[in-house]
Amino acid sequence: MMTMIRLFSGPAAELTGRWRYLVSCLAMLMALVGCARPSDEQQIRNAMAEMQTAMEAGDPAGFMQHVAEDFTGGNGEFDRNALHNLLRAQVLANSRIGISTGPIDVELHGDRATASLSVTLLGGSGRWIPERGSVHQIISGWRKQEGDWLCISAQWERAL
Repeated sequence: MMTMIRLFSGPAAELTGRWRYLVSCLAMLMALVGCARPSDEQQIRNAMAEMQTAMEAGDPAGFMQHVAEDFTGGNGEFDRNALHNLLRAQVLANSRIGISTGPIDVELHGDRATASLSVTLLGGSGRWIPERGSVHQIISGWRKQEGDWLCISAQWERAL
């Protein structure tokens, strides 16, 4: 049997015990906060940020991870495969792609959502000044599927 040696006694020992208790409580609170799942709105915002990052990195497949199999877009002109082909063509045509987003408005409707935003798209050879650019207004529809939010539709209109 092991004997514990008390280094402090009296008020110092009581204070040390309180600190241990406080630190333990803070550690458990931080663990619970770290494990909390983001809100539905934040999950959609995170998915959109990952889509942006994927395209800026020249990774259309990474973008498509957030697009549902039954996606339709551009007034019915695009299904999921056509969108993927469009993104691949943009990556081939532009060695550098830049995307700037405006504020994102997310409206939740149960397991469905709508996200609206404006985006500035830039493309070119990667030199100092981009050769191409445009501003678009985008309205996208989202569906929660097996815990993940996937884009099921998108309408875009050139603003400038």
